[in-house]
Amino acid sequence: MGYMLRYNPAMQLTYKLAKEGWLGELFEANATMSKTISSASERKQLAQYPGGTMFELGCHVIDSLVHVLGQPQKVHAFGRKMKPKQDGLVDNQLAVLEYEKATATVRSAMVEVSGEKRRQFVLCGDQGTIDIRPLEPAKMLLALSKARDPYKSGYQEIELPKSLGRYDGEFIDLAKILRGEKQPDFTPDHDLAVHETILRASGVMV
Repeated sequence: MGYMLRYNPAMQLTYKLAKEGWLGELFEANATMSKTISSASERKQLAQYPGGTMFELGCHVIDSLVHVLGQPQKVHAFGRKMKPKQDGLVDNQLAVLEYEKATATVRSAMVEVSGEKRRQFVLCGDQGTIDIRPLEPAKMLLALSKARDPYKSGYQEIELPKSLGRYDGEFIDLAKILRGEKQPDFTPDHDLAVHETILRASGVMV
């Protein structure tokens, strides 16, 4: 998997603020990752594999959810086929992830008009909320219960650094790891937890 959001500027800031406790205790997350696939041949090709749109697209936001919330205790998958007479592609999916004190939802569809423009990631804690929409190019709103330099209390739009490219950060990070300059930001244990969560969210038996 090439998880495309790991070095997205908005997600990088989200990881930092969540880790440093700026959002307080996390209790809710909502993510959407959709697009439109109108090509019959592409739909037929994707329909060959189990997991549907959640495995194809939802995987990217699930990676981010597991990074900030950890591996969920339970995962509930709901899959629908919008064009069952045309092909067997599960193209409309919802997953609900359960944690001790938090819940998260992930939606992914391949039939949403201009779905790329509505891709989003929302993370809520009892001291702050992050609302990213769209994911690329990222636009981010931050709400804080109290001012934290350089941000004020309440809702505000955050100025983000320009993305180098969807995967550039991953290759730059890989080069530093290979040169022995740093340890991986995402461990093998994390990747295994993410992959198991993706399979469960896709309705695939693990």
